[in-house]
Amino acid sequence: MTPSDVKATLSFSDGSPSMELPIYKGTIGPDVIDIRKLYGQTGKFTYDPGFLSTASCNSTITYIDGDKGELLYRGYPIEQLAVNCDYLETCYLLLNGELPNATQKSEFQARVTNHTMVNEQMQFFLRGFRRDAHPMAVMTGLVGALSAFYHDSTDINNPEHREIAAIRLIAKMPTLVAMAYKYTVGQPYIYPKNDLSYSGNFLRMMFATPCEEYKVSPVIERALDRIFILHADHEQNASTSTVRLCGSSGTNPFAAIAAGVACLWGPAHGGANEACLNMLEDIQKMGGVAKVGEFMNQVKDKNSGVRLMGFGHRVYKNYDPRAKLMQETCKEVLMELGLENDPLFKLAMALEKIALEDDYFVARKLYPNVDFYSGIVQRAIGIPVPLFTAIFALARTVGWIAQLNEMIADPEYKIGRPRQLFVGAANRDVKPLAQR
Repeated sequence: MTPSDVKATLSFSDGSPSMELPIYKGTIGPDVIDIRKLYGQTGKFTYDPGFLSTASCNSTITYIDGDKGELLYRGYPIEQLAVNCDYLETCYLLLNGELPNATQKSEFQARVTNHTMVNEQMQFFLRGFRRDAHPMAVMTGLVGALSAFYHDSTDINNPEHREIAAIRLIAKMPTLVAMAYKYTVGQPYIYPKNDLSYSGNFLRMMFATPCEEYKVSPVIERALDRIFILHADHEQNASTSTVRLCGSSGTNPFAAIAAGVACLWGPAHGGANEACLNMLEDIQKMGGVAKVGEFMNQVKDKNSGVRLMGFGHRVYKNYDPRAKLMQETCKEVLMELGLENDPLFKLAMALEKIALEDDYFVARKLYPNVDFYSGIVQRAIGIPVPLFTAIFALARTVGWIAQLNEMIADPEYKIGRPRQLFVGAANRDVKPLAQR
């Protein structure tokens, strides 16, 4: 990082001396004003709720241009990765900075495949949960518990430990999600099979039973792989920032990723596709496609309390590039399963048509986002709605790990310690109980 020749000058109207602040230029994206010496020189903090104007780190992993609708992993457009690569190639890219050659891909795939089993004791740990527990409650516990089973890879400052922890987490997340699902439906756990792909293996662990052989559909396998790729990383979002903040204390990688899982559970983050499908089902109960216009009028009415889920994005002020890819996948999956006349998909198309044509939605740039279609795809595949966010966590694990590793390797990294604007009571004396 080298500062730009241009500097920012901060001046004060109360006569306090002004100060110069260095400006850094990224490869692409907005310039960044360096305020690290602000408090030391002025005794003042900046105030930025939600950190919407604050860069918390420098990163080489993921770049988003919300105005252009652009998403790059290590410089590669998401559209190209989703068409030309599989999920494990994308994992390799995010972790190592470059796409693998044939040998590297084969070795990486073999390493991940050989770590897909989890300790048998995990089954007993699972039994402590109620059968109707939300899968994300179960996943938060299971991922955190991994650190109790793998003491040999919990030193976050040891690069070899971080590498093996990364492989273990990527390999075991599908097994844990499938175990959580099987537990809630009362079916026996299905062990991983080393001759299947990452996505094919997950589908088998989810939907096979000991009664008969399970055949993986190539179309469904590819669709799931694409869902994983599209969700693999998304810059400094809430859960990624949580993983970085948690990891900055030096805690083990399993605990840091468990913190990310807990953050992702929120309906404003990973729970959005679950909320979106619930909205579609509510409109279906109202009367389906015939009621779409009425529903959209309720959305426009600020006093109705009705929200349009799956449209608009905190970052993308243009069409979410992942949504277009997910829409194609959605059509492929529904055709494969003979569900092209699926009422929820027809409903989704009607909603999208209005949102793309109605001035109210166009002016507010409320385009469909990735959650809008991924929920329909997962439901068609047979994944229950409460499990959607766990699938998201599975896919995002590699991004969290890449971001965590990058932070630990950064010589400028410090334990996270945000400041505050205190507006509570000033210093006061405690009165004896009788005088209160």
